[in-house]
Amino acid sequence: MSRRITRTLVAASVVVGLGCASACAGGDDKDKKAGRTSATGQSADGQSADGPKDGDGAGAAEDKDKDRAKGSGKDSSVAPDADELLTRAQLKKAALTTGDVKGYKVEGAGSADLQGASSPAGPAKCQPVADMFLFTTDPVSRTSLSRGVTAKDETDASVTTLALLSYGSGEADDVLAGLRKATGECTAYQYVGYKYSGVKELADPKLGDESVAFRLVASIEGAEVPAAYTVVRDGSTLVAFSSMNMLDADEVEVPAELVEAQLAKLKKTTA
Repeated sequence: MSRRITRTLVAASVVVGLGCASACAGGDDKDKKAGRTSATGQSADGQSADGPKDGDGAGAAEDKDKDRAKGSGKDSSVAPDADELLTRAQLKKAALTTGDVKGYKVEGAGSADLQGASSPAGPAKCQPVADMFLFTTDPVSRTSLSRGVTAKDETDASVTTLALLSYGSGEADDVLAGLRKATGECTAYQYVGYKYSGVKELADPKLGDESVAFRLVASIEGAEVPAAYTVVRDGSTLVAFSSMNMLDADEVEVPAELVEAQLAKLKKTTA
């Protein structure tokens, strides 16, 4: 079997496995919506708990963003300060797209939209790591957006996902602090019926205002899936990347060029 075909199968199996984990964590649609509702009455995708959803979360969500901006006397098209809560429309504008980074293709949310409601992890000290596997956090993000990224070279078996998570004042700091503590203490855990091992804190990439990097191995649907994570705080926004590779486990890492490009594009939005 050629590496091109194998890469496709690997990508498919990883996405299917993660989708199952997300569904298990989120429960049914009603429970998932409730679990992701923030103190402001917004779900993690930036919509109200009872609000409509469309294909990529734009449309209705962006209209709500404009309405909120009008109510506050602010124009949603105007770049906010770095510490301000970003709207869904601003996150969409800030997210990487195909052509931003040479050699990579960026796709809309779809199967890459892995956020689900948090479920208890065992042991509890691993909860922040378990939640970040699905880009879920405590406190929950006020608005969010995720994208799938693949190398145009189909012999590259990596499957990468990025998420932009925007928070209220001080909340992103709390998320990073909790994640940093967890990656230093947690080595293995169970989460929604799956086992995760080899949790290892990596060297701080020293990006943005602060950052955390770690690795783990997920046992999903009988497959061992090595994953690397890089999470960077820029003001009140977290830029989170995960990269998974079942063919080159020892080499799995988040491509630095993707992280740097995403941070640069986010800066343009908040400049």
